[in-house]
Amino acid sequence: SDGSIRLHQMTSEYPLMQWNDSTNGQPITALQWALTRPAVFFALDASSNIYIWDLLENDLLPVAKQTIPSGKVVTMTLLGEPEKSNGLLGIVLAKESGQIDIQYVKKKWALL
Repeated sequence: SDGSIRLHQMTSEYPLMQWNDSTNGQPITALQWALTRPAVFFALDASSNIYIWDLLENDLLPVAKQTIPSGKVVTMTLLGEPEKSNGLLGIVLAKESGQIDIQYVKKKWALL
C-alpha cells in the first residue's frame, strides 16, 4: 500500500531485497515477472504508472517508467511465450472504463 516492493526467497521469511517508496508512495496494484526474461518484472501503481525493473541492469531503481495517460488502469497482466525465442512480450492493461489495451515491450526487456 505504500509502494514498497520486497523480493523473497521461498525458504526465508526475510526479503533478499527491499525497495521502499519505489512508486513515490503510490499503492502497487499489480506486479508480475516477465515471462520471457529472468530478472525483469513490471509493477503498476494506483496512478496508472508502469515501472520496469531489470535487476541485471540496475538493482536499485526501475530502468523505465511509463505513464498511461488515457483512463485509469486497474490491473495488468503479461503475455508471451517463454518457450519461444522471438522476444515478444506484451502487457495487457485493463482500464476502469472496461477498455483493454495491449502494448508490446521493447526487445531489450523481453529477450534473454
